[in-house]
Amino acid sequence: MLHGIRSTFDREFDDVRSELLGMSVLVDNAIDQSMQALLIRDTNLADHVINGDIEINKTRYKIEENCLTLIATQQPAASDLREIIAILYMIVEMERIGDYAAGISKTVILMGEEPLLKTFKKIFKMAEISRSMLADSIQAYMKRDPIWAREIAARDNEIDDLYNIVFQRLIKIMAKEHDMVTRCTYLMWCSHNLERIADRVINISEQIVFMTTGMLKEIE
Repeated sequence: MLHGIRSTFDREFDDVRSELLGMSVLVDNAIDQSMQALLIRDTNLADHVINGDIEINKTRYKIEENCLTLIATQQPAASDLREIIAILYMIVEMERIGDYAAGISKTVILMGEEPLLKTFKKIFKMAEISRSMLADSIQAYMKRDPIWAREIAARDNEIDDLYNIVFQRLIKIMAKEHDMVTRCTYLMWCSHNLERIADRVINISEQIVFMTTGMLKEIE
């Protein structure tokens, strides 16, 4: 009988893990599409990202419900319970990343036909690194690798450096050319959202460390 219970738990837990991976794909696509919309000023694609955020939210709540059901009905052992708790936190972080991607898309709609700026290149570099960090964090979760999780979090320094460069350049442009204030402000919003996405990935990495080691502390 115990073997049957464990088999049910393993199957249901694997389903939760698959749902988590599926959610990470939705979130990554949202970031990618929001940046594509920004690059080519595609308001239809921006609308698609904004509407798609509803699906990301639904996925989060579905995973949350399934995790709570596992806890209530299957009495998971300590290591399994840590992973379930980590997943509950990870999906909240991914849901917030989806919100930031939607926020970038909302900015695209507000920008309309505003011309591009050279600073765009570094903003897209921020997006590239953020997506890489997210993808690697999911791989670190699957491989149960806390060392990799810490290394991923360390890449946030690169994001912060880029963000500071973008911010300072936009401030200088606004100070010299007042007619550029609105355009620069929109780009500041986008770069800020990307910086926050990386911060959320750090939180995911911290949960991976907790899940694998039992240590819950901020990664510095």
